Formats: sequence, structure tokens, C-alpha cells
Amino acid sequence: MTTIADKIILALDVPTKKEALALVDQLREQISFFKIGLQLYTAEGPEIVRAVLSKDAKVWLDLKLHDIPNTVARAVESASNLGVNMLTIHLSGGSEMIRAATAARTNNITILGVTVLTSANEQTLREIGIADRVADQVLRLAKLGVEAEIDGIVASPREIKKLRTEFGNKIKIAVQGIRPSWAEPGDQKRFMTPRQAAEAGADYLGIGRPITTHPRPREALAKILAEVTT
Repeated sequence: MTTIADKIILALDVPTKKEALALVDQLREQISFFKIGLQLYTAEGPEIVRAVLSKDAKVWLDLKLHDIPNTVARAVESASNLGVNMLTIHLSGGSEMIRAATAARTNNITILGVTVLTSANEQTLREIGIADRVADQVLRLAKLGVEAEIDGIVASPREIKKLRTEFGNKIKIAVQGIRPSWAEPGDQKRFMTPRQAAEAGADYLGIGRPITTHPRPREALAKILAEVTT
């Protein structure tokens, strides 16, 4: 049975292996899933993935791959061999790239497709030549991913209901841009509280700075768990 704790994935958005593993050690009793993104992976490489996995934890490797199909496929193979549980690619890479990624997955790795970043809004889309609203662009990219046999979608909490209406439970939905009621939104433009996102139907809630920058991360995580379950 999936619990709220199973849904929460801590984003290890810190610069060093030492800081990342300290967070894992502090929080592993409360949650089991941790996200490694570009900052930490660029600093520490595949070894940080192995180190987190060695803590009997799960890893979401959030590299948002976007390259020619062959390069993305080889990167998926490498991530699969590392033993990560989830990996992200950009759906804006197109159907050929997405199919190359899904065909290359092994070891039960889940491939998640990124739609529109949670820091983006309509103005951001206009700057890159996209005239549609954010919600329409999210749905267009999600359909492209589902047709190419993606396992799940990464979107902002604002798009959860639209995605559930369109795809039901055929895909997993992982959301970022989660901000508890007591936390600052930062650079997030399309965000919700953990409780709102869970009630809307998110499978996974990626949460970083409200926990990692808190002076007492265990206390911050406990507050989030309590907020979602009460």
C-alpha cells in the first residue's frame, strides 16, 4: 500500500556528496526516495548515485536528457546500469528521441517525461516561439510522451487534474513546484502545497528547498507529512 511518505521525494539540491549523504542519513527513516539533479550530479558524478543507493534508498536521477536519439538512448542505458529507479528526459526532444529512450530502458527503470518547467509561464513560452497557454503545451507534450510509451510525466501541480482527466491512471505523475504554506515560493511560478498536490492526484511530490534549507530538516519534513495526512 502506498503511503504519503512513499510519495515524497527529497531533492538533494546541495553542492557536495557530504551534504547530500548527511540529508539522506537524517531523513531516511521518514522517506525512502531522493532526487539527484544537475547540480549534485555534475559535482560528484555517478558515485553519488551509488552512495545514495547504498543507504537502501531509491534514486530519481533528474538529468532532463535532451539530445539526439542515440545519445539519449546510451545515457538511459548508463542510468539503468547504475540502478536508479527513475530518470527524466525532455519531451520537447520529440517522438524519435522519446522512443529511443523508452526502448533503451532496462532494470525496471521508470522514464519520466518533462513537459514545461515549473519556473516557466506564458511569457517564457512566448520567448521561445510557443503561442499556446502553459496548460495546452503541457498536454501536447504529455500526449507525445504517452504515444511513445513513456512511463510518467513531470509537470507542475497545476496540471495534475488535466493530465488525470486525459490519461487516467495509465501514467505516473510526478510534480515539482511544491511549497508548503509556510515556505517561500522562490523561483516557482506554478506551485501548490503538498496537501493540494496529493489531493489532486499526484503520484510523487518532489520537494527540495523547504526541507534542505531549513535549519532542522527532519522537523520540516515532519511538518510536511503532517500537513498532507491531517
